[in-house]
Amino acid sequence: MSDKNRFSDTSAKSYSQALYELACEEKKLNDVEEHAISIIKLISQSEDFNSLIKDPTNKQEDQLNVINLIFEKFSLNNLLKKFLNFLVMKRRFFYVEKILKDFVMTCSKNRGEISAKLTVAKELNENEINKIKDELSQNFGSNVKLNYNYDPNLIGGLIMQVESVMIDTSIKNKLQQIENKMIEA
Repeated sequence: MSDKNRFSDTSAKSYSQALYELACEEKKLNDVEEHAISIIKLISQSEDFNSLIKDPTNKQEDQLNVINLIFEKFSLNNLLKKFLNFLVMKRRFFYVEKILKDFVMTCSKNRGEISAKLTVAKELNENEINKIKDELSQNFGSNVKLNYNYDPNLIGGLIMQVESVMIDTSIKNKLQQIENKMIEA
């Protein structure tokens, strides 16, 4: 692992923890979390916003102006706006996505939620997803925050990851295992 990656991981955790503590102190945790999720979605959906964050040639002034416009237009939490402005001023805005994702994860863990990822080859309806989520919650004795993805490339089966436990019953994986055995023989 490079020093840059190690620094960004450590940095992200420190900054996200600071945001968490500030939001708790001001009793705005739910608002800040909800708005942080919105910013994360904006980063993933808008190439322009992503470029504004990641391109080192962008001026701080431009970044601050865009943040202020977004927060004014959507009436987002002022604490989060100040925090993002602080990241820009400290030249840490490049890490904003990592920081906000870590913040959301911290909120989730402190509520006692378990994170799970489900990737399936067949599209599921909301009732099926909720049934899986409820069953996982019962099995693990905690609320489960389920991230559901549909991936037809799996051909059949599913990939389930709950915390550090991963189960891969996809046909794609089984075909890959057969191919690997044939190569070895």
